[in-house]
Amino acid sequence: MTLKPRENKQIRQAAAELPAWLTPFEPRRWLSNGHLQTIVGNYLPRPPFRIDGVAETVEVDPADGSRVLCQCHWQPAPVLAQRLTVVLVHGLEGSSNSRYIQGITARAFDAGFNVIRMNMRNCGGTDSLTPTLYHSGLSGDVGAVVTHFARQHTLERVALVGYSMGGNLVLKLAGEWGSQPPLSAVAAVCPAIDLAAGADALHEPLNRAYEWKFLCGLRARYARKRELFPARYVPATEIGPVHSIRQFDHKIVSRYCGFRDADDYYYRAASARVIDRITLPTFILHAQDDPFIRLLPETRAKILANASITFVETRHGGHCAYLSGDPGNDTHWAEAAVIRFLQAVARQVPLEGHALGS
Repeated sequence: MTLKPRENKQIRQAAAELPAWLTPFEPRRWLSNGHLQTIVGNYLPRPPFRIDGVAETVEVDPADGSRVLCQCHWQPAPVLAQRLTVVLVHGLEGSSNSRYIQGITARAFDAGFNVIRMNMRNCGGTDSLTPTLYHSGLSGDVGAVVTHFARQHTLERVALVGYSMGGNLVLKLAGEWGSQPPLSAVAAVCPAIDLAAGADALHEPLNRAYEWKFLCGLRARYARKRELFPARYVPATEIGPVHSIRQFDHKIVSRYCGFRDADDYYYRAASARVIDRITLPTFILHAQDDPFIRLLPETRAKILANASITFVETRHGGHCAYLSGDPGNDTHWAEAAVIRFLQAVARQVPLEGHALGS
C-alpha cells in the first residue's frame, strides 16, 4: 500500500510516541514480504495448545432461532467476575480452534484473564445450530455473547479481540454500542473494515490463491447448509457460477441474508460506517503489506480523528501473521501486542489515541 506524503509524515512523527505497552515490530529474517508472512504464518508449527482445566462449552442464543458455540476458560470463582473477560472472534472460515485463536487464548489466560472463544454461526462444526448463513454484519451475535456471559457471571469488564472478518465484527459492535457496560476495550488485528475494497483486492491476480481457498470453504459450507436445510436453500446449479468472493456475496449472502446486492451488504456490514462512534479504548493493528486488506482514505481519516483509537500501522506483517525475529514469546508479535494492550486496560492505564508506525 502506498501512503500519501502527509500520511507518511504522520507515521514517522508517531513512531517516537509508542505507548509503553507496545514494542516495535521487526519481521523475522527473510519474511519481510507480506505474502511470505501470511503463508508462513498460517503453517508455522506452534506448541501444542494447553491450558489449565477443561473448556466450558456453551451455546448462546442470539434470539433468532440460531445458536453460536463458545468455549470458555474461567479464572477461579472468587476472582472470576472482577477479572477482565476477553471474547475472541476468528476470521473468515476460521473457528475457535484456529491456531491464532488458540495462541492468544493461552497468552490471555496466563495473563489472568477469562477467555471466551466464540465461533461465528456455522463455524467450528456448528452448521446444524442455525438455519442461516454467517456474514460480516452479524455484530449482534458478538453482543449476544457479551450480554449472556455478563449476566451469567456478573462480569465487570469485557474486552473484544477480533481478527480480519472478526475484527470488523468487534469494531462494528463497539461503534454501535458506544460506552455500554460491561464492554471496556476492543482490539482488532488486520480488520476487514472496508469490505468492498477487501473483496475486490482478493480478486487481484496475486491474491487469487487466497480467494480460491476462501471460496472452496464457503461453497462447501453452502452445500452443507443445503443438505441440512433443503427447503431453505436452492441447489448450487440454480445459483450459477461463483468465481469470486464478490460473486458469492452477491448471489448467496445477499439472497439469504436480507441485502439488496453485494454493494448493499458491504456498505451495511462494514465497521467503517460506525468507526467514528467508538468511544472505548481501541487498538487497531494494520500492516501496509497485508495482501488483501485495504483501508480507504476516508476510513483512515475517521480512525486518525478518533481519540479513542490507537492505530498502529506497520510496514510489514502480512495478514494476521506478524512473525517477528524475537526467538522468545514475541515470535507472534501481534498476539503479544494485543495482550499488552489488554493488560494496560486491565490496570486502567489511560490510553490516548495515536496513529503509530513501527
